[in-house]
Amino acid sequence: MIVYCATTNPGKLREFRRAAGHFGAAFQVEPVPGLSSIEPCEEAGATFEENAIAKALHYGQHTDGYLFVDDSGLEVDALDGAPGVYSARFAGEGATDAANNALLLDRLRGVTNRTARFVCVVALARGSQVAGTFRGAVEGEILHAESGANGFGYDPLFYFPPFGCSFGEADAERKMNVSHRGQALEAMFRFLSGSASTAGSR
Repeated sequence: MIVYCATTNPGKLREFRRAAGHFGAAFQVEPVPGLSSIEPCEEAGATFEENAIAKALHYGQHTDGYLFVDDSGLEVDALDGAPGVYSARFAGEGATDAANNALLLDRLRGVTNRTARFVCVVALARGSQVAGTFRGAVEGEILHAESGANGFGYDPLFYFPPFGCSFGEADAERKMNVSHRGQALEAMFRFLSGSASTAGSR
C-alpha cells in the first residue's frame, strides 16, 4: 500500500520510511506528488493535534489514497512547554537547527531543571476525512551543549537516560525504536494494517 506524506524535511522522510520498513513490504511511503507546487498549509493551531489535522486535510485533497502528516516538537518544562508547536521556528521563520539549538541553550543558561520531552502527533487522512490521530512522546533532559552529529533538529541536545547519550549520538534504528515519532508512526501503521485486513476480509 502506498501511503503519502507531506514533508520537505529529508530527516523526517527517512524516519517515515524506516518506520514503514518495520512492517516489511506492506507499506511504501512517498511524498505527495507535486508537493513543492502546493500552497503550504498555515500552522496556526495551538496544539500538535490541531496543526497535524489541519495539514492532513489541506494536503489530503491532493491525493487519492491515504496521506499522513506529523506535527512534532520539543516541550521544555522550565520554559512552560516551549518551544512546543513553534519548535521548527523557535528562532524565527526559516530558522536553522543550529539557530534553534543556540536559542534554546541561551534560554536555559543557569537553569538546573532541564527535563523535557519530544512529542509527535501523526494525523492520517483520506480526502476530506480524518481517519485518525496517533500520539507519541519520549522523556529526557536538555544538555548544556550539543553532543553527536546524528539525527536532526534538537536531537544533539536531547539526552535520553536509558541510552546514556543524546539522540544525536544514538544510531537511527535505535532511536526510532523509542522516539516520539517512532511511537506515533507505529500506531498509525498498525491501524492501517488492521484496516487493510478488514477490507480484505469483506
